[in-house]
Amino acid sequence: MTATENYVQRIAATAERMSDTSLMKGLFHQHRHGDPLPSAPALQEIVALCRAVLFPGYYGRSALHNVTIRYHIGTALEQLFALLTSQVEAGLCFDATSSAGSRHDEAAEIAAAVIDRLPQVRRTLATDVEAAYLGDPAAQNYGEVISCYPVIKALTCYRVAHELYQHHVQLIPRILTEMAHSETGIDIHPGAQIGEQFTIDHGTGVVIGATCVIGTGVKLYQGVTLGAKSFPLDDQGNPVKNIPRHPILEDGVIVYSNATILGRVTIGRQAVIGANVWLTRDVAPGEKVTKDQ
Repeated sequence: MTATENYVQRIAATAERMSDTSLMKGLFHQHRHGDPLPSAPALQEIVALCRAVLFPGYYGRSALHNVTIRYHIGTALEQLFALLTSQVEAGLCFDATSSAGSRHDEAAEIAAAVIDRLPQVRRTLATDVEAAYLGDPAAQNYGEVISCYPVIKALTCYRVAHELYQHHVQLIPRILTEMAHSETGIDIHPGAQIGEQFTIDHGTGVVIGATCVIGTGVKLYQGVTLGAKSFPLDDQGNPVKNIPRHPILEDGVIVYSNATILGRVTIGRQAVIGANVWLTRDVAPGEKVTKDQ
């Protein structure tokens, strides 16, 4: 046997071993004929279009004025609708429990509903921009915050993803927020509930879990984790899903850098959590918690 023949046989044997689907346990997604698959480039384009319509002139076409803005936003929304419809359909089809057949009409209705919500998403993001500007003496103007601050980029993805999550779209919301995570270092689960006037200073390393509830006017610093404690298990030893397991932060809470808050605890209104604190208990409204306590 020549060396080349040996390599061919070894590669064939490895391919055989790696093709045994009974050993994959969740690592293999069997594509059904006609089902679309999520597209990373299409989702990146969706993010770009959302930023362009939510912050016109800062993203997308920069040469906008009062006469042309309606045309440019209308064109972008038409493109967004087509892309969203295709990607939402891919998300619906990806769900293994979904029924067979076309999900196009359902996807189109969800895409239209999400686009209907974009004016409210923009109003909420405007409060986030204001919170970032007022909360950082280094910020010179709103344009700097919109263009440069990672929290606004992350929140734009999160707030659009959250709308999709509310419509029970599979996979796509997670991909959108993970794209923002890769870009900004801020990890926000699309299921989290986050109120207005929210900001994160610097942002790198922040983690916000799926069942977090965050009120109005909350501020986090870099490295903050709003996570869960150990998970309860069912009778088969598997983690129990879809139960409230992350913190509630009421209005006006401030959490300083590298603090870790775990479990379904409530941090009361106007409370302040100091840097590097490890917290697994409720905190009264107005209370200040430091590492030395």
